[in-house]
Amino acid sequence: MSAIYRDFRPWLLLLIQRRRRFVLGALLVWVTLLAGIALLGLSGWFITASALTGIALAAGIPARLDVYVPGGGIRFFALVRTVARYIERLYNHNTVLTLLADLRYRVFGYLTQLSDARLHGERASDWLSRLTADIDNLDNFYLRILVPPVVALLGVMAVSLFVAIWLPGVALLMAVALGLLWLLVTLLAAGWGFSQSFQQVVDQQSLRRLVVDQVQASAELISYQSSRWHRALITHQEAQAFSNQRQLGRKAALLNCLVTSVSGLLVVAVLWLGSTAFSQQMVTAPIAVMAVLIALGMNEAFMALPASFVKLGASYAAVRRLNQLTGEHGAYTPTGEFPDNAMPAICTHQLSLHYAQTLQPALNNLDFKLPAGKRAVITGNSGAGKSSLAGVLMGRLKATQGEVRVGGVTPWQLSADSRAVHLAMLTQQVDLFDASLAENLRIADPTASDATLWQVLGAVALDKWAEQLPQGLSTAVGEKGQQLSGGQARRLALARLLLTNPQVVILDEPFAGVDLKTAQHIAASLDQWLANRTAIFFIHQVSSLSLLPGVEYHWHLDAGKLNQCRLND
Repeated sequence: MSAIYRDFRPWLLLLIQRRRRFVLGALLVWVTLLAGIALLGLSGWFITASALTGIALAAGIPARLDVYVPGGGIRFFALVRTVARYIERLYNHNTVLTLLADLRYRVFGYLTQLSDARLHGERASDWLSRLTADIDNLDNFYLRILVPPVVALLGVMAVSLFVAIWLPGVALLMAVALGLLWLLVTLLAAGWGFSQSFQQVVDQQSLRRLVVDQVQASAELISYQSSRWHRALITHQEAQAFSNQRQLGRKAALLNCLVTSVSGLLVVAVLWLGSTAFSQQMVTAPIAVMAVLIALGMNEAFMALPASFVKLGASYAAVRRLNQLTGEHGAYTPTGEFPDNAMPAICTHQLSLHYAQTLQPALNNLDFKLPAGKRAVITGNSGAGKSSLAGVLMGRLKATQGEVRVGGVTPWQLSADSRAVHLAMLTQQVDLFDASLAENLRIADPTASDATLWQVLGAVALDKWAEQLPQGLSTAVGEKGQQLSGGQARRLALARLLLTNPQVVILDEPFAGVDLKTAQHIAASLDQWLANRTAIFFIHQVSSLSLLPGVEYHWHLDAGKLNQCRLND
């Protein structure tokens, strides 16, 4: 129990920050409940009193009944119940949706500050689940877990005190029976449906992952005739999720039966005690009927408890996943700034990087120095550690041990804004958005004019191609640039980089996917743009020095180790 509270505590603190809104929302729910019970009880009293008055008059017994006061009370409580329910639904959902929006904003902020290694350690669908499904489960945490038991307990207290005015014994019975029922349902439902509810989130995540894989890799699955096999996996996961959901529904139904049975027995007991009190002329018949209907009306408050607490496990699973994310973010946020007058030299000393769950280090005791304003090339085969070294130099990865300095500062200690201004990198993975050419370029410089965009497109030999497009710069590139070839997408990413003004530049395979003539054109553009900048080319091998303008240093990376070479090697 303490572990559950510890995991929920950060999110409870967020609720406390909005405690006034949540207290008011719970009060509205309570008012709605009491108005409904009062409406039911007063209606029963009025109907019974009217019937008895009619019988008395028919028997010739003088009797009178003021119909205006109870009739007005019935209309009043009916109006209060309707208005309170409407305001409660509107107010509580506004509060919760505002809270969920704030949570999504915070979680997205955590995601933006994770390292590349951590981001790529899980699938995009898993990160999306944290922003959507996991946060949506916190909706249940407030509306369907916290509020119903509080309102039910307050309702028991209020109703018992009210009935105690005329029937103390009946009130005591209601308080004890409903209190025990509240305790039993709360604890039993919370514990009984916890495991299935927890597993429900796991099943949904697995199913979501399989469906995303089916959509993204449909071409590969069709080409290998594996679609039927993958659909069988989805069907199996669906069956497992359905089975678990069915078990959860059965437990909720059993708890509902328990609530209904106890409530029915309580109504019978109140009816018997009320009849006894009436026979002893302790109360009038309308009061006895009102007590019975009030006991029956409390069933509305208790019927929501089983359905609420069987969702506790789902909320807890979501909270644990979100806590893992926030815990990884930690309390430390890089705030370092790149010195304005810094000489952007790059140097490392005994630099090592070791990924979790790997036997060999990605980088092993690297020592090199690149003076400010100079250019170097680092070669190496696939898997040699080039992308890892580039990530460390850009501050996207934190070294396991050793030291790295870029412009005299440690890159991963720089703030995100400072890294974005002073450091730039062309990665192997090209990330383009489902937007136009202009919009993808203006990610680097939102204020860039169309003339500037055409200029950088010309620098990467894409201007003539773009001019032939029906919509020119407004042409959509598709999701992940699927409307472009691999070479075009990479050149577009390079053109986007040319819109920035960094001091340190890393180019990972800048000439991949282009022919020799286009590569020479790009090299000439890079030679001009890289003037007075510190730059490192990461490529597989040096095939032509003409493609590496101004390069004065050459290192070869092999199995995480760096060796200096001559440029003609």
